[in-house]
Amino acid sequence: MTQKVVDVAVIGGGQAGLAAGFYLRRSGTDFVILDAQDEPGGAWPHAWESLRLFSPARNSSLPGWAMPSCNQGYPPAAHVVDYLTTYEKRYDLPVHRQVRIDAVHRDGDLLRLDSATTSWRARHVISATGTWWRPYLPYYPGRHDFPGRQLHTGQYRTPEEFHGQRALIVGGGNSAAQILADLAPHATTIWATRRPPRFLPDDLDGRALFELASRRYHALRTGTADPGGIGGLGDIVAVPPVRQARDRGALHARPMFSHLTPTGVAWPDGHTENIDAIIWCTGFRPTLSHLTPLGLRDRTGRIPTGGGTRALTEPRLHLLGYGDWTGPGSATLVGSARTARDAVGEITAHLGR
Repeated sequence: MTQKVVDVAVIGGGQAGLAAGFYLRRSGTDFVILDAQDEPGGAWPHAWESLRLFSPARNSSLPGWAMPSCNQGYPPAAHVVDYLTTYEKRYDLPVHRQVRIDAVHRDGDLLRLDSATTSWRARHVISATGTWWRPYLPYYPGRHDFPGRQLHTGQYRTPEEFHGQRALIVGGGNSAAQILADLAPHATTIWATRRPPRFLPDDLDGRALFELASRRYHALRTGTADPGGIGGLGDIVAVPPVRQARDRGALHARPMFSHLTPTGVAWPDGHTENIDAIIWCTGFRPTLSHLTPLGLRDRTGRIPTGGGTRALTEPRLHLLGYGDWTGPGSATLVGSARTARDAVGEITAHLGR
């Protein structure tokens, strides 16, 4: 098996991996970006067609180059894919595609990254594989007895395929609200949530959320009181399609059902509904299986970082873009830039660059 040695290996060529690549390129570090996908854009090419960012293009940029403006207001997923594709070329980032890293091992003073055909050995590793590839499906009694179609957020594409059907949307977050707004004109929809949905004020979008995340980021870095995240404000950003669906009464949520039946779902009070399809908008988990040989995960399934990007028990490993536990706002486009800068700063200081 071929082996290559680099200073830094980045696993994942999505937004977080590209942001890390920008700072590594600028520092003059010898690095490589290893991406399992066959096209640029990370998870964005796999999103549903109507998905839009929560912020205007100018507030959704990676470091160095602002996202071009979009005449559709909040940029759609296709606009993000074009931006990431051009960004990769603009900075001549060394992305190797269709390279799936199966395992990372300690190898003396280095870390070894194994794929099916090649191994890389690196002084430092940045894991930026995200969460999209590990959808979470909760168990409910009868789930395997329901014969209708069941799919997760990551498998939803267009509303037309559900035309005339009765569709159940499960989950109380942004994905559920956006998909429900997309589906409502085409299908009879039922929305089930664990608690009543909480919409953020209409005048708050990704810009305000990033400002909140920024205040939390600086508070954690300076040791001042943690102001908390956006949880106190709500769970769902009222982007225009969601706002319009809400205002016409299409976003009425019911309490969570108790079990599935061969024809649909049933609630604790005995009420039942016949349905044709279920869309589970129940979130994702970090894609970390390639790091299993390092033995770093705690009981929550996460790798402790102390609020930053560096793994506490393996200082040669940094994690980018998995959520607030790898830095406030790190799973967003603009937030990934900040955490990538910090991670690369630590790495290059260690390398003496």
